[in-house]
Amino acid sequence: MIVTVTANTGIDYIAFVKELPRGKTIRATQMVESISGKPSDASWILGELGVTSHALGFSAGPNGDRAAGFLRDKGVQIDYVPVGGESRRNLILISEEGWQTAITTNSLFVIEEHLAQLRAKYIDALKHASVVVLGGTLPAGMTPAFYVDYIALARARGIPVIFDAAEPNLSAGLTSYPTIIKPNQDELSGLIGRPVILIDDAYQAGLTLYQQYGTITVTTLGAEGGLVVLRDRAYHIPIIPVPVVNAAGAGDAVLAGLAYALDKGLPIEDGLRVGFGAATATVTQPGTAQCTRDDVFRYAEQVQLIPYP
Repeated sequence: MIVTVTANTGIDYIAFVKELPRGKTIRATQMVESISGKPSDASWILGELGVTSHALGFSAGPNGDRAAGFLRDKGVQIDYVPVGGESRRNLILISEEGWQTAITTNSLFVIEEHLAQLRAKYIDALKHASVVVLGGTLPAGMTPAFYVDYIALARARGIPVIFDAAEPNLSAGLTSYPTIIKPNQDELSGLIGRPVILIDDAYQAGLTLYQQYGTITVTTLGAEGGLVVLRDRAYHIPIIPVPVVNAAGAGDAVLAGLAYALDKGLPIEDGLRVGFGAATATVTQPGTAQCTRDDVFRYAEQVQLIPYP
């Protein structure tokens, strides 16, 4: 079974506005509530695809209950550790002028007792895990060592790990040799210490990371699509032209596609097609990571894997 671990669970509130003038009351034209957190988003999408996953993490208050409810509705098996504070609530503003801005919070409080409880649940879940999806920000009381430990625990058991995080968590987690990392353009730039502007920048970075860690890098590049670097080949994946409503969660859809393929023993190329098909499906919807199974597989058939360079 696919196991996902979201330390910083939450809810996204997406507000659509015409514009954002200073000093004036702004009336939203539409409000949408959806799940938040990279691995949680992946679990939601997998549920829509008919694949059951086991979601672990920390949760607190009504927001945490709401997040768990979103996942249960998709058949996800929930095993959250209740902690202090409140699961975060993020505000995403989307303007008809063409811009999108996210305001995030960090309001969970984790202590050593909570960490021990989650670690025990995780070790137990690994007995039946086909693949682990880890990533996202960490709440107060946690350090990047969390990812070092969790990736190492899975890899020691021969379980593939898909990891998606920003610095300093990304570089820390790499020291435990995850199977796949899925940074976006900014996250990869932060990892290597220089801007990733061109597709070739992502390619060169992916080559170096594979040489150092044996880790596959799948970089999402916004309007340029994606670039994946494997041991003996690489692909550029152009975007599928669709009207973009909300880009939040598109990268998390790629996580879901990769996990889908690993769980079913399919080639990574199939996972890339499902993942980027799911990413295309999500950007056409107002909610974070929202999509339908029919749209995912319809777009998956249109995904191009172009050998690079």
